[in-house]
Amino acid sequence: MSEQYSIHKGDCLDHLKHIQENSIDLILTSPPYDNLRDYNSYSFNFPEISKELYRVTKKGGVLVWVVSDSVIHGSESGTSFRQALHFKEIGYNLHDTMIWEKPNFSNPSRNRYHQVFEYMFILTKGKPKTFNPILDVVNKYGTCWGKNTARLPDGTMVPRPKNPGRILGMRRNVWKNNTVGQDYVCQKQPHPAMMPEKLVRDHITSWSNEGDTVLDPFLGSGTTGMMAVQMKRNFIGMEISEEYVNLARERIESKIRE
Repeated sequence: MSEQYSIHKGDCLDHLKHIQENSIDLILTSPPYDNLRDYNSYSFNFPEISKELYRVTKKGGVLVWVVSDSVIHGSESGTSFRQALHFKEIGYNLHDTMIWEKPNFSNPSRNRYHQVFEYMFILTKGKPKTFNPILDVVNKYGTCWGKNTARLPDGTMVPRPKNPGRILGMRRNVWKNNTVGQDYVCQKQPHPAMMPEKLVRDHITSWSNEGDTVLDPFLGSGTTGMMAVQMKRNFIGMEISEEYVNLARERIESKIRE
């Protein structure tokens, strides 16, 4: 096994207790939520796990919590909001409420608009120490808007050189990104809720630097670990299902061999 990463099988609450306080730069995860995911009949203790996540997060560190809600008896559960507010109550700042917008919907709705997004709560332990903004939005007006002038002593106005501005501006907080099923259409996936590689890569880029330590306490198929080691971060993963532990390790090792 590479020294750059480690995977721990079992309940993440047990393993989190063995991680040093204030040692993790970035936690990036998508936990099982409501009844939307059939996760081998496992459940998790959110209140206790959230306290451990806060404990191990460095000052200035970031937790990216990707989550959605199920609809029960015609009403959305609101679990996502309750979790975000709980994180605030235990000390995290709710730095940003981001949206992952998907190109299409999983299930049609007859009495509401089709649901095409998940929340990506960006929670920080104090002010974030790292922010590497992704610049991929074309700045339509930055190169031609307005004029720069200077007033001479006699009161006349003369033009002066203008900074041409950036061609590309900072991305907004609604990210449009395919699901894994859309990226690999008609192909059977080995895990019921895999996170897209691009989505994971963009968060790792935004909130961490090379040499930082990234944690995913609900590792699943291992996408966070794959991208972390590829991007020269150290990685710690936790997964309760032996089936998915083996899958994650295989996928991470394949990325290391590339």
